[in-house]
Amino acid sequence: MAPIKPLSIGDLYAGCDTKQFDFRTTGNLPNIEELIGQERAVEAVCFGIAIESDGYNVFALGPPGIGKNTLVGEFLARQAEDEAVPSDWCYVHNFDHPRRPTALELPAGRARPLARDMDTLIQDLRAAIPAAFESDAYRERKEAIEQDYKERQEQASEELQKRAGENNIALVRTPVGLGLAPVKDGKVIDPEVFEKLPEKERRSYAGAIEALQQELQASLDQVPKWAREMRERVHELNRDVAKFAVEHYLEDFKKAYADLPNVLQWLESVAADLIENADAFIAASGEGAAMQLAIQGIVDGPSFRQYRVNVLIDRTEVGGAPVVYEDNPTVGELIGRIEHQAQQGALVTDFNLIKAGALHAANGGYLVVEAHKVLTQPLSWEALKRALRAREIRIQSLGQSLGLVDTVSLDPEPVPLDVKIVLTGDRTLYYLLAAYDPDFLELFKVQADFEETMERTPENVQRYAQLVGTIAQREDLRPLDRGAVARIVEHGARLAGDKHKLTTHMRSIADLVRESAHWAGEASHRAIKAEDVQRAIDASIYRADRVRERVQESIHEGTILIQTSGEAVGQVNGLSVLQLGGYAFGRPSRITARIQLGRGRVVDIEREVELGGPLHTKGVLILSGFLGARFGADRPLALSASLVFEQSYGGVDGDSASSAELYALLSAIGEVPIKQSLAVTGSVNQHGIVQAIGGANEKIEGYFDICRAGGLDGSHGVLIPASNVRHLMLRGDVVEAVKRNQFN
Repeated sequence: MAPIKPLSIGDLYAGCDTKQFDFRTTGNLPNIEELIGQERAVEAVCFGIAIESDGYNVFALGPPGIGKNTLVGEFLARQAEDEAVPSDWCYVHNFDHPRRPTALELPAGRARPLARDMDTLIQDLRAAIPAAFESDAYRERKEAIEQDYKERQEQASEELQKRAGENNIALVRTPVGLGLAPVKDGKVIDPEVFEKLPEKERRSYAGAIEALQQELQASLDQVPKWAREMRERVHELNRDVAKFAVEHYLEDFKKAYADLPNVLQWLESVAADLIENADAFIAASGEGAAMQLAIQGIVDGPSFRQYRVNVLIDRTEVGGAPVVYEDNPTVGELIGRIEHQAQQGALVTDFNLIKAGALHAANGGYLVVEAHKVLTQPLSWEALKRALRAREIRIQSLGQSLGLVDTVSLDPEPVPLDVKIVLTGDRTLYYLLAAYDPDFLELFKVQADFEETMERTPENVQRYAQLVGTIAQREDLRPLDRGAVARIVEHGARLAGDKHKLTTHMRSIADLVRESAHWAGEASHRAIKAEDVQRAIDASIYRADRVRERVQESIHEGTILIQTSGEAVGQVNGLSVLQLGGYAFGRPSRITARIQLGRGRVVDIEREVELGGPLHTKGVLILSGFLGARFGADRPLALSASLVFEQSYGGVDGDSASSAELYALLSAIGEVPIKQSLAVTGSVNQHGIVQAIGGANEKIEGYFDICRAGGLDGSHGVLIPASNVRHLMLRGDVVEAVKRNQFN
């Protein structure tokens, strides 16, 4: 077998030549406005914003920190500034159906003046209406009505008394009302005297009294009718007086809003209610009324709140269409809510306590929401879909939606909805929603898929330089020299996991620029240098490196057994990657295989004790298929084998150790020793072909650190799949050791 040729230095690291840059520092570069490397996402977002058909809302998918919100925000702001300012919205009292407040749509900037004008109108009427009722003309007309009522009563009484006098009967007042009594010689006859009168005379008196009693009752029956007529005449008088006062003040008001038919229609209802309830203004103007209202904590008084205007959305200072970012998409924050206030031990509400939601604020424009936030809020997702399907915003409390509240509440008139929604989230959420929510693809038809990497072309390297320069300029940081830009480009390739690509994870690059600027300041550099960038990278690793140091310490001390010299049968050093938060590092593991007579079964000890994940189990089963095809084509295998990760006390998953497990098995079967100075990573298929794996850089560096601690002698190295060579962007100390033939 021909020896395997070690990789060259150029295969291990693709540096960035500073000669390709024609600037001294990024301060000489123009700012870059667009997000680089996201042509597909840019086209999707532009399409989603431009198309006006129903259901073409946008879902921007990609990992956090890749710049979704930045790109979406820039394009929405650019689109929104050229669009018309949408309408103002307010709620007013519905005088016909008080539980269903009316939604008024007004031109932009008109709602707040309407509210102020109504407050001023009510304040004026609170003085004008009582003043109208205190005028001499009103008093005279009212007194005339009351005098007429009195005269009718007196006339009826006089006629009855006259008739009674003609029949020697007197009309007397008793504690229980009017009564009739016999009279003789001008005096009322006592009951005792009356009983002594002759029978004929008593009968005469009784007959007269009975006849007069009927007339008295008929007269008394007329009194309530006359009183009702008097009250109706007084009420009509009050209406006339109130109408005169109200219409006088409403005349100019209506002229100011003559171009708004919906406002004029509502004002007609206001005028009718003001006229009908003028008594409330008179009562509020009485002595002690202001003090009583102050004690109750009410400024306008409960009878005047119905004339106010609850401004829901005010576009006075808005230029273009609104772009709203909702960070807390609860049901109330999305579609609005109805608040309550305590009054005499009870919770009460009215249309003044209706509050707008993000959909109201974004109506006529754009709303950006993070998908996982809206999905984790109870009923928010369903409320958002319902609003998009119905194209209206219907405000309901959470208790009403769940059917848990039976108390009387409001049912505000829905507001028509015209909005473009942009959801942002990771790919998992998008595909889960697409698979399990039948409404999702109907409502979010535009998929803006953000790339994690872009090609490392000379043009993109130049744009990378512009990008880091723009970040430094916008955040008022030191500019970067050519060496610093080159080092960031190299680190971008490392983060991309491919020497031929660059990461588009903007958060990572921006953080590196900020941290490099900090260390440049510590070193008093006028511009950020490559050494500052490297110091920022090293400091970031050191802050997250505690667990890796403890693992390597255990290996150095012999607590974890890893052999890096000599040879052994059925034993190989496998490599894995541990991911802790945002930091990943390589960890070598000893993999051993034992064989004995059997029936061709490969026992995965990790699986037997339920520590092996499905991917690891799959890799072991693939090994069984390979062994069966290679050695059991003619006759059954007369052996059994067992595989295990030694000193593994946690879960094991992934198939990147399957090639190492295969080598351990072949070594055990053929009793051929394996060099322990080598470590292996790579998966294998049933044909014995080694396949690419992830985390190649971390695995190599993890094994290198172990070998360096024990002393490098040139025999140490790592075997990787050939298809992983393009992914290598190794640390400088590893590359240097290879240059000195200490590591391969």
